[in-house]
Amino acid sequence: LVTDQPQLFRRVVDSTEPHKEIWPGQFGQAGFRPGTLRQLLLLRTLRPDKMIPGIANFVGTNLGPEFTDPPPFKLEDCHADSAPCTPLIFVLCPGQDPMSQLRTFAQSKGIVENKFMSVSLGQGQGNKAERYVEDGIAQGGWVVLQNCHLYLSWLPKLETICQDLALDTVHPCFRLWLTSSPSPAFPVSVLQNGIKMMNEPPRGLRANLISSFGTMPIDDPAFLEGCSQPQAFRKLLFGLCFFHAVVQERRAFGPLGWNVPYEFNAEDLRICVRQLCIFLDENEEVPYKALLYLAG
Repeated sequence: LVTDQPQLFRRVVDSTEPHKEIWPGQFGQAGFRPGTLRQLLLLRTLRPDKMIPGIANFVGTNLGPEFTDPPPFKLEDCHADSAPCTPLIFVLCPGQDPMSQLRTFAQSKGIVENKFMSVSLGQGQGNKAERYVEDGIAQGGWVVLQNCHLYLSWLPKLETICQDLALDTVHPCFRLWLTSSPSPAFPVSVLQNGIKMMNEPPRGLRANLISSFGTMPIDDPAFLEGCSQPQAFRKLLFGLCFFHAVVQERRAFGPLGWNVPYEFNAEDLRICVRQLCIFLDENEEVPYKALLYLAG
């Protein structure tokens, strides 16, 4: 049928999203509509390169979008499930740094600077990390041990520390946060007893925009309403978030289209958003050239 009528199928074959197209001829019937198993079989035959989005579309259509759209990452939910003796483990993804979000969350929970202790693990940092944990257990502070995968020789000591945590000896406000890239040397017992968190980079412009509007300080109503030029602020804020989403999606193409490597990661977005608010508060006219220089 396809070889007899190639022009009918060219639209689908050349489409950038064939898994969302209504196929021609007898394949346009209800049983072959997007999100059906029969259309997946056709997709596997003519456009196997689109099987992954096709399967995602099939799952979302038949089970619901909650099975394909990851929920927004919320530290508050993870903290609510934790206990003083339960380590909270960030599994690091490329381009994701949870420290800024964690510091902001700690401040919202009343954890002041002297009770928020952070150390990046590496050679010679073991004693400092142990001292921070001891102080946190006694005073009820939060201890963040960053990049555990970079100090493999100290991980057995970390396992011992986690095993020795007991409710009757630990301050109820104490929390132990760990960040690590995936590593086979990471203690299994710590993984089994801890709360694992992975803030994967969202896929697609829509998911990126939703993720950006759900992060600090953008998700703070006081911040959104606090600018002296609210109309311009909201439009430019959307422009920054959209720019961030486009740059994140373009990572799949590597260096194509860029003259210099440029990530414009989540931390860059947060800085630009704060600068945008400051510049609008300090100027009656929108300083487009200054904003373009700072963001682009």
